[in-house]
Amino acid sequence: MEVVQSLETFALIIYIVIIRGVFLEYYDWIKWFHVASLISWFAVLFYMPRLFVYHVENIDNKDFIKVIKVMERKIYYAIGVPAFWATLITGLAMIALQPELFESGGWLHAKLLFVFFLIIYFFSMGHFYKKLLVDECDKSGKYFRYYNEVPTILMLLIVAMVIVKPF
Repeated sequence: MEVVQSLETFALIIYIVIIRGVFLEYYDWIKWFHVASLISWFAVLFYMPRLFVYHVENIDNKDFIKVIKVMERKIYYAIGVPAFWATLITGLAMIALQPELFESGGWLHAKLLFVFFLIIYFFSMGHFYKKLLVDECDKSGKYFRYYNEVPTILMLLIVAMVIVKPF
């Protein structure tokens, strides 16, 4: 039992002194990359549902639909997925480097809840993209217009939590 506790203590010391110490020096760069990534991710979250509106409202225009399908694929896979992963990884890295943030109030917990909803939304966009790709989506343009407002609301809530820290 003492050996396990000693190993745990040693691992914690290694984390604090070496890993956290080295990477904490780059914390601002990690934060910078996090913000740059989330801007790219939000561009996809804002624009792709608008493409869905155009897609469902022009379903009979086959040439237009071919172009929209290419745009949807490129924006989701070439921009959205890498930006999502970069945002997630850098966000987790910032939390790992400063776990004491969890003690700074409930704002971080609320922010992470809203981020969780945003992740679900992002994967739901992938679901709709795949449905539209094979012409099996039964949602209307009106549905996607409302759907398009979700990331805006979540963004405003997330920014409020980070800037105002209301609790």
